[in-house]
Amino acid sequence: MASTGSVSPVGQTPAPEVISLQDISKRFVIRKDNSLKERLVTLGRAGRRHREEFWALRGLTAQLEAGQTVALIGHNGSGKSTLLKIIGGIIEPTRGTVRRRGRIAALLELGAGFHPDLTGRENVFLNASILGMSQSETEARFDDIVAFSGIGEFIDTQVKFYSSGMYVRLAFAVAVHTDPDILLVDEVLAVGDEAFQRKCLDTIKRFQTEGRTIILVTHSMGQVSELADRAILLHHGEVIQDGEPNAAIAAFRDLLEEERRENERDDPREAALENGRVLSAHVEAAGRTVGAPMQPGDDVVVTTTLEHSTGIEDWTCGVQIDNAMGQPVWSTNTRRAGIDLGPLTGRRTLVITAHHAMLAGGKYFVNVSFMDAAGRHLHDLVQAASFNVADQKDAGGSMYASPSFEIVP
Repeated sequence: MASTGSVSPVGQTPAPEVISLQDISKRFVIRKDNSLKERLVTLGRAGRRHREEFWALRGLTAQLEAGQTVALIGHNGSGKSTLLKIIGGIIEPTRGTVRRRGRIAALLELGAGFHPDLTGRENVFLNASILGMSQSETEARFDDIVAFSGIGEFIDTQVKFYSSGMYVRLAFAVAVHTDPDILLVDEVLAVGDEAFQRKCLDTIKRFQTEGRTIILVTHSMGQVSELADRAILLHHGEVIQDGEPNAAIAAFRDLLEEERRENERDDPREAALENGRVLSAHVEAAGRTVGAPMQPGDDVVVTTTLEHSTGIEDWTCGVQIDNAMGQPVWSTNTRRAGIDLGPLTGRRTLVITAHHAMLAGGKYFVNVSFMDAAGRHLHDLVQAASFNVADQKDAGGSMYASPSFEIVP
């Protein structure tokens, strides 16, 4: 699938391509023999039965333009990290061609480019040289690198004694001070503490304003929505969607829900729970016409029907509202609210109201859960319904409150 690329405003010159991927495929061979002895015994034709080919990427084509921030998303094993390593030149594709322009700085693995027996100071010079900096350039930026990493007192300690957070701090500090045209980031921001993560995100945003290209792999959909202007969704090594981040996130969540349901059908433990189901859910704003956008302060009314074919004595119904990034903004359940629903055999319809919900503008999704007395989820109807809240010109964020300003003399 070809990339969508970015659309330049009318009258402006399109941004140049910095990375071009043409028909990229990558094959790995998985060995099934457990020892060197077995491998020697199975040499030759018989050895083919003891190995398996795995295609991490299949026929991927995309063009990335200067100044874009592109997120690679997908479940574990979808090919995200493999693609990032191919872009960075760490591994070569089995088929296809890669063209790159500009200096690349890559944070692909924790401590990659570090030697455990060298000190932090020595590894700064080693890692910077790997990323293309001369010794004089590294010396000129060394103090800034150490200050950014925040590990000054340990800079002359061997890095094998560093914590994972210290590894990431130093590696990220070196990478961002090499003045890269393209920054590759693979999930390493999840390791540092919150303060350092914020510093990293601020640096990425500064790079964005400077027109640098950023390609990141992350499982945080919040980071994708906040940072990326384009997202590529991978599934079993193929591009499923390439374009606007929130649309790709929604497609990814649909994919995860489909896989979850497949796993439930294949899980024998689910047989004991399959008698309970959330059949449907509907959401509306009290007093508004169907389909009209809600306004902050409306009563959000969720009507849901649940069923248990064999009967259940003690049960709970829960409702959760998520924003477009998948973050919960409101949730409740009947047990938490002190409601005794009584035994259920057959179907029951419930109406749950979130009174005066001061939600900010955007799209929201309703999830309904059917649980037993032990809190086990008999069935979850994920994204059972959705609604839109009208954008407000005077304020934004996750919740809405009308603002006022006062100038103090």
